Amino acid sequence: MPMLRIEGLDHRWTGARQDTIRVGALALGAGENLFLHGPSGCGKSTLISAIAGVIDVAEGAVCVAGRDIGSLGSGARDRFRADHIGLVFQMFNLVPWLTGIENVILPCTFSRRRRRRAGNPEAVARRLLGDLGLDPDELGRKTAGDLSVGQQQRVAVARALIGTPDLILADEPTSALDADAKTAFLDVLMRDCKAANTALLFVSHDRGLEGHFDRSVDFRDLDRGGTR
Repeated sequence: MPMLRIEGLDHRWTGARQDTIRVGALALGAGENLFLHGPSGCGKSTLISAIAGVIDVAEGAVCVAGRDIGSLGSGARDRFRADHIGLVFQMFNLVPWLTGIENVILPCTFSRRRRRRAGNPEAVARRLLGDLGLDPDELGRKTAGDLSVGQQQRVAVARALIGTPDLILADEPTSALDADAKTAFLDVLMRDCKAANTALLFVSHDRGLEGHFDRSVDFRDLDRGGTR
């Protein structure tokens, strides 16, 4: 069973004259990583929102871990997302008054499943931050609002990884990192996803990264029959 399966997804924002995104077919297996690229404004972030259940989709169009996202009500989608999906938003979406470590641990606060999988959430958070080149002691003192953009981006990635979700959706997660930090970041992301058998959909316009991934797909090809 694919960890992510999309069939015939069409989405149009209210007031738009044509579909914002059209995906014929896309599938991603457990432990597989996919690099999805395309120019800014082509709909990549909208696709991430559809998979995560942030926006409404038609029944049968998107399935994650065997669940039909379109069949779930908004509350059930929120609970399912907390349990099964790690998200790295383009704008990070950290809670500015919480420390870096507290932000990383947040998924374990909202999801018993993620908390159980983490075991000791604070210890895991500190390990992830250290692996990503950050000082866990500093991140335990500083609030997210006091961190640099690069630090915030890596905190957002650690938050997505904690508690080994089934699927990670990463939207331009390296945009604020220099070349060395990107390499270290990808090493941690790939290692942890493989160890947990977590599927990874990595969305970026930076084609220099695609050699790190199992597969690479141009977003613009998805509405021409799709890819599996």
